[in-house]
Formats: sequence, C-alpha cells, structure tokens
Amino acid sequence: MFERFTDRARTVVKRALDEARAEGRHPVGTEHLLLGVLADPDALATRLLAESGVGADDLRARIRRHTGNGGLAEADAAALREIGIDLAAIVARIEESFGPDALREAAPPPRRRWGRRPHLGGPFSPRSKKALELSLREAIRLRHRHIGTEHILLGLLREGGGLGALVLTEAGVDLADLRRRVEEALRTAA
Repeated sequence: MFERFTDRARTVVKRALDEARAEGRHPVGTEHLLLGVLADPDALATRLLAESGVGADDLRARIRRHTGNGGLAEADAAALREIGIDLAAIVARIEESFGPDALREAAPPPRRRWGRRPHLGGPFSPRSKKALELSLREAIRLRHRHIGTEHILLGLLREGGGLGALVLTEAGVDLADLRRRVEEALRTAA
C-alpha cells in the first residue's frame, strides 16, 4: 500500500512513528498519525485543519490529557479521584524516586527466530492500520492514483473512533464538515 503514498504522506507516517517513539508509546495510534499530518505546514490537510482552528500544540496537550495519567484514560483517573486516590501525586512520587518517565512502557527488544521472517505488520495500532487502509479507500473512491496527506486525514476522519478523531472533536472540529471541506479542496485542486 505504501507504494501509492506521496513523499509527503510517507513523511507523515515516519513522523507518526517518531511521535510514538518520543512519547514512549507503542503502537502508533491515530493521534500520532494526526500529529504527523500537522507536522507539514505546507500540506493541504494542515491548512484545512488550521482553518478549523486546530494547531499541533493544542492537540498534543489534549492527547496528553488522555494518555498522561500513567496510561489511564481521563475517566479512569477521575474514578480514582472519586475514591480519594490522587493519581497525579502517585505519578509524581514515582518519578521523584525513579526518574522522569519511569512509568512509560519500555519497548521490548525485537525477537528473532531462525527461519522466520520478521513481523511485517509494523508498529501500528488496529485503529491506525484501519485509518491507513481507509486512506487508500478514500483515494480510490475519489479516483486518485496517489495517497496524499489529505487522504490520510480523510482516513482518520472516516475511522472516527480513535484518539485522533476524539481530540479533534474536543477541539471543536465538526468532523463531517472537515471531511466535506477536504473533499471540496481536493476537487478544486484537481
């Protein structure tokens, strides 16, 4: 599938991998793909997101709110607060004793087996794999021979259930309207 990706779209995927590694997260989620799209200021998808009032710093902060509670979702952290457990204080004490990012999941060393090829599925979550697959379907639906950053954004929007779509919604973006505007911009550019 990646052979149809433009250089910019390939860079988005590489940046998503870098974002996940920088956060100590495995696998790459839809939020990392979204941040990868936003990293290219000249891309059509980035311009349309900026017109919606979305910036990488704001989305990164929103993502941290969902992932920054020792791996717990905000709802879980709130439930712990309700019963008198201050998760932030616990994380602070652990990091004080063991160093920053002590709770981040360590990446396991690659496993090598004789006579077997390495796993080619890549380090992508099921939702991010689905979003990338949907980017291909969006390109086919639009009769495009390539997959660009805008197709990746359309795939993220169509997948709709990942953290990438959630933080966009929290930022006040109407996903259906953004989808319509991306498709309209693609028709205008053609």
